[in-house]
Amino acid sequence: MRVLAALSGGVDSAVAAARAVDSGHEVTAVHLALSSNPQTFRSGARGCCSLEDSRDARRVADILDLPYYVWDFADQFRQEVVDDFVAEYAAGRTPNPCLRCNEHIKFAAVLDRAMALGFDAVCTGHYAQILPGPHGPELHRAVDVDKDQSYVLAVLEPPQIARSMFPLGGSVKADVRAEAATRGLLVADKPDSHDICFIADGDTQGFLAARLGAQKGLIRDRDGAVLGEHDGAFGFTVGQRKGLGLTVATPDRSPRYVLSIEPLSNTVTVGPREALAVREIAAEGVRWCGRPARDGARLALQYRAHGETASASVRLPSGVDAQDAVAAVLDEPAYGVAPGQTLAMYDRTRVCGSATITATS
Repeated sequence: MRVLAALSGGVDSAVAAARAVDSGHEVTAVHLALSSNPQTFRSGARGCCSLEDSRDARRVADILDLPYYVWDFADQFRQEVVDDFVAEYAAGRTPNPCLRCNEHIKFAAVLDRAMALGFDAVCTGHYAQILPGPHGPELHRAVDVDKDQSYVLAVLEPPQIARSMFPLGGSVKADVRAEAATRGLLVADKPDSHDICFIADGDTQGFLAARLGAQKGLIRDRDGAVLGEHDGAFGFTVGQRKGLGLTVATPDRSPRYVLSIEPLSNTVTVGPREALAVREIAAEGVRWCGRPARDGARLALQYRAHGETASASVRLPSGVDAQDAVAAVLDEPAYGVAPGQTLAMYDRTRVCGSATITATS
């Protein structure tokens, strides 16, 4: 097959490309330029998409003797990922920019261009597995549970899954690093990326404030009593405990958590952890990775990239207007579930699909 290997500049995509070569595929390497000014992105190997990463990607392509190209998706990345990130926080929701990048850039725009150029598949270093199923290829969790990235891939639909390759899904990270060293890839010891690539200094609140402006508002408890002020409700997320800036302690000195965010009144409401408990989740914009779940199906739900799963019964509302909606009733209460987060649904290791959380109760 003709395979387009997306090289991020990190160890995972490098080994994935090398394995694609070993499998006998005709591999071409591409690095995605996602910023019109890469100096504003992270450096020091802490993020992705930096100048350092582009240089490392080129070195990997040279070592593997692969044709190498850079594709400029900076404008689309800004519109689909960065602008969406800002708008979601302004609306009081909690987005996942890496997931949006996979949805709109890596497995939409890049895959579309690759297919138009005659490639058969796109290969990346994501930790996930594509396994044969009764109805076609299925997306599954990776063998390395700690590195599993199936959550941020849960937005993929069957045609995209069929054209994707994840060679690392059956490996653990330590073995991938060892393999990179054996192959002479200089990125073997490069640190993993953890932070949002387009926030250069890691200060998310400062990044949002620079774009949305300071917006003085109040922090209240559940009874409406004023406990403090803030510079913008966009700087908070449901479930947050640290960085609230409160000086009024609770009677028993127990911590407070963000319970809700009201962007119209610019109010943040805080309270005890038990007030975060939810038993029902409503979500919209369903994207099924394969065959849709049936009404009443018992699934495992995940609402954070590296969070635990929760067992639930999934309900599919009836009616034309409800075709892209799901509701879930949890067996046990979950904490810190925020509107805007992606709800990924699993049947054991198989990824069933995803939706965006709109409400909890």
